Amino acid sequence: MGDERQFRALKESCLTMNGISKEEIDQHYGILYKGYVNKLNEIRRKMGAVDFAAANQSYSDLRSLKTEETFCLNGSKLHEWYFDNLGGAGGEAVGRIRELIERDYGSYERFLTEFKATGLAVRGWVVLAYDLDDEKLHIYGQDAHNTGVPWGAYPLLILDVYEHAYGIDYGVKRAPYIEAFMQNVDWSEINTRLAKYHI
Repeated sequence: MGDERQFRALKESCLTMNGISKEEIDQHYGILYKGYVNKLNEIRRKMGAVDFAAANQSYSDLRSLKTEETFCLNGSKLHEWYFDNLGGAGGEAVGRIRELIERDYGSYERFLTEFKATGLAVRGWVVLAYDLDDEKLHIYGQDAHNTGVPWGAYPLLILDVYEHAYGIDYGVKRAPYIEAFMQNVDWSEINTRLAKYHI
């Protein structure tokens, strides 16, 4: 079913970050992220032979494949955006994203407080997104790749808070990892996303 998804190349700057080790990134990108892409491609191959006549909402091969397709697809995309928005100089947001943050949150400090707190409150992902309906930024928390995702919202800044993102460097301590993440954000990537989405 369609073309296979290819691996997104990892930026070299992601391997020399302060507070997030090369070992952490090697395992996160090389094993976990690539695993999602491989499983997504496997699912899509199996879709080519699935029995549509056996579709059933309680259980069927089609139901299983469709559910796991969104899990693996979002797992692939979220990780790609996560790695792409790392490897920068960190610091406070600049450019267009700073303007939108101040417009919708009142101040960068208010945004940062909610963003970090959401990272402590959810099990999987923190996503700063732009909603096409109300034309504002929102911070969304997701416990899994394919739950808590609002339709019609463009992802801008992605933070992975699953334990695999920080376990090697910080054990079970998530707060210092979130601080390290913010010190390595590539705000130019976020502004590139805004321009791509014509926001």
